[in-house]
Amino acid sequence: MVRYVYDFAEGGRDLAGLLGGKGANLAEMTRLGLPVPPGFTVTTEACRAFLATGAEPDGLAREIAEHLTVLEQAAGRRLGRPDDPLLLSVRSGARFSMPGMMETILDIGLDDDSVLGLAKVSGNERFAWDSYRRLVQMFGSTVMGVDGALFEHALARLKRERGAANDLGLTAADLAGLVGTYKELIRRETGEDFPQSPDEQLRRAVLAVFASWNGERARVYRRREHIPDDLGTAVNVQTMVFGNLGPDSGSGVAFTRDPATGRPGLYGDYLANAQGEDVVAGIRNTVPLTDLEELDPASYTQLLAHMRTLETHYRDLCDIEFTIERGRLWMLQTRVGKRTAEAAFAIAAELADEDLITPDEGLARVDGNGLARLMFPRFDTSAVGEALAHGLPASPGAAVGAAVFDSAEAVRRAAAGEKVVLVRQETTPDDLPGMIAAQAVLTSRGGKTSHAAVVARGMGRVCVCGAEELAVDTGARRFTVGDTVVEEGTVVSVDGSQGAVYLGAAPLVDSAVMRYFEQGERSAGLVEAVARAMDRADGVRRLQVRANADTPEDAARARRFGAQGVGLCRTEHMFLGERRKLVEAMILAGDDGEREEALDALLPLQRQDFIGILEAMDGLPVTIRLIDPPLHEFLPDRTDLAVRIATAEARDTVPDPHDTELLAAVNRMHEENPMLGLRGVRLGLVVPGLVAMQVRAIAEAVVERTRAGGSPEAEIMVPLVGAVEELRIERQEVERVLAEVSEESGIPVRCPVGTMIELPRAALTAGRIAEEAEFFSFGTNDLTQTTWGFSRDDVEAAFFSTYLDKGIFPVSPFETLDRDGVGRLVRIAVDEGRTARPGLKIGVCGEHGGDPESVHFFHTAGLDYVSCSPFRVPVARLEAGRAALLETGPRGRSAPAPSEVPKEA
Repeated sequence: MVRYVYDFAEGGRDLAGLLGGKGANLAEMTRLGLPVPPGFTVTTEACRAFLATGAEPDGLAREIAEHLTVLEQAAGRRLGRPDDPLLLSVRSGARFSMPGMMETILDIGLDDDSVLGLAKVSGNERFAWDSYRRLVQMFGSTVMGVDGALFEHALARLKRERGAANDLGLTAADLAGLVGTYKELIRRETGEDFPQSPDEQLRRAVLAVFASWNGERARVYRRREHIPDDLGTAVNVQTMVFGNLGPDSGSGVAFTRDPATGRPGLYGDYLANAQGEDVVAGIRNTVPLTDLEELDPASYTQLLAHMRTLETHYRDLCDIEFTIERGRLWMLQTRVGKRTAEAAFAIAAELADEDLITPDEGLARVDGNGLARLMFPRFDTSAVGEALAHGLPASPGAAVGAAVFDSAEAVRRAAAGEKVVLVRQETTPDDLPGMIAAQAVLTSRGGKTSHAAVVARGMGRVCVCGAEELAVDTGARRFTVGDTVVEEGTVVSVDGSQGAVYLGAAPLVDSAVMRYFEQGERSAGLVEAVARAMDRADGVRRLQVRANADTPEDAARARRFGAQGVGLCRTEHMFLGERRKLVEAMILAGDDGEREEALDALLPLQRQDFIGILEAMDGLPVTIRLIDPPLHEFLPDRTDLAVRIATAEARDTVPDPHDTELLAAVNRMHEENPMLGLRGVRLGLVVPGLVAMQVRAIAEAVVERTRAGGSPEAEIMVPLVGAVEELRIERQEVERVLAEVSEESGIPVRCPVGTMIELPRAALTAGRIAEEAEFFSFGTNDLTQTTWGFSRDDVEAAFFSTYLDKGIFPVSPFETLDRDGVGRLVRIAVDEGRTARPGLKIGVCGEHGGDPESVHFFHTAGLDYVSCSPFRVPVARLEAGRAALLETGPRGRSAPAPSEVPKEA
């Protein structure tokens, strides 16, 4: 029989898949002897059963009742008891943290009778009615489907009428009246009354949390974070402890290290006379956690001790929620905390220095996406003048965009290609689409642990919170700072590292991490932490990392970034600009002589290009791809030519003969789908002399570099091969020209000849192609297009957003390799190619080579190298090292399985 409910004392963090991250960690803290309010967890299996059938799983109600009885006996109170009620919280808890994306209901068990008993036993009537109004509001919106804004409007109206600055300004009588208002709202909106049965409240709350797994904001968040849809959420039912009992009570969120920078110390927010939801919602500005030392020294000391216990036990940054109830500290939650990219690298290095983790474990805790963000530019603060406003630096980075004041507008403008900054008093989970669309988030309320801060850090969005100088008027769509009014659409700059906001677009400078890669400047702090991670990755990785480079400047930059050669030099990019006319002359050539004349003019230009690239990569392999694009790309637009000719004829003038000649050529070469037309190897077979010219330029560049004392290692790659016969014929031409140059120069020129695998047929016949190819390089951009039947230039704008919304794609297949389809073709080609030619060198040169997740696939598929744009080389190096560790496990003691994967922004 399936078991659906576990007491906190029965679990542990190794059961995160079953109990969810929150439940597993509550169980772990209970096992450590920390003061955790008693409770139990309803498993993710129960959630999946509910979602599959839409009904409460058989036996769940009985199990919940049995565990509830144990809770009641331990507390000496009973749920719904009129004179001294036991109250419960019901919280979601998925395996991976999804802050604010699913539901929470507090104070379950209050009704019209028990609220009076709670007032009597607590001696605090206001507290009792405050708790009741919270329950009715949460239950009404979460469980009964009432628009939460209606409750907020009613509360705001009451505060205006009473002249109250915040909730604390309302009396017990005010709150009792508000409960009545809320209950009437529920009756009006749903046609039913707020349930007075505590058992019904509990049952419906649990099912509502289950249902929230498929809520819109949860689905959007999972897509953004690549969390599988089939995991489900657990539900944690826990005895309530109260931070809203008065000034000797409160709630807070703490981090064992700064989640923005990684610096050791006490970081977090505290709010007296408040429940935990008040802290993360940012509805009142918190005080720094250090103030707790003055407010409640005993609880402060206990909290420090518990934080040390947790960080030592988890060997990582811990994110902690706690409540103080009349001077007694309770630990409500812990998890391996989300952190920025800067903090991730700093914490990994510091924990290794403290011998809490090994260097390999430190490498496993950082990632390439975070490294890429650290390479982004920063604001040049010396050139921006005075900041318009200051707040808390909640998530670092530099972002510029037009100020917008609601999520829908952020999404609309971003979809139109505009960069935006989402400005709110505070964010709620419903703002998630706008936060994803925005470059930065700016709020006038909330602290480093508010919803805006936590979610922004997890997504890598720049964020400044609690900028109290901002008077945000979402209705008027503007904010003011003193006499300055900033209307919607005004460009602002947000510095998430310094917590500053500037009018206009602030200038940018390279980050210290970028300077390290560009110039080798190694310094203490973040740069040293990054450098140590890179050193470790280079020491353990098997995959080599090359760069896609078409100019000597790109090749030199890539080498500075650590590239071990050029994996793709696209020769067609060398024919642009002024050289386009020479290609045009080749296309328009009326006979072999004219064509040879055009090719002869191109030859020295190509040779000089190759000399520069081979010099920049001296001693390292340079894979040069023969010309690939459709030739029509080098001719003027067909419509423009036709219009010019027609206009001339309409004016009774003679059209330009050159235009007429060009139009005839364009018409002659016109293809309905040129990406599947005359390109790649087909060009070399159809256009006489083209391959010979390019190969001679390569060979003569090798000779020139050899005579100059260099060590050129040129490789020649034939593109778009679909049949071994194509490659065989072209290879014969390549070897003929290489032999000619060798004889003419007296210097042996040896250039391996290989091919791009970018067509499904090439992958499926790789064994035969390997008989002629000395190396393979997967062109995954084209392989993705041809496998899916997509035209990348068209489909991404046409329907990819719909496919992502509907979950057909978890992520664009052009961003991260499609393992099931394209990946299977890659594996087939690797296996068959190496069976036919043992030791066949295989790489990838599509931009997937710089995508962190794809790099891990290429490692497991057995490739020798990945190649990507120069600026992605450090990312690929880091991920290649992490892939090797994931395959073998970090050296040193094995890391305990955390119940949540650390998220790096």
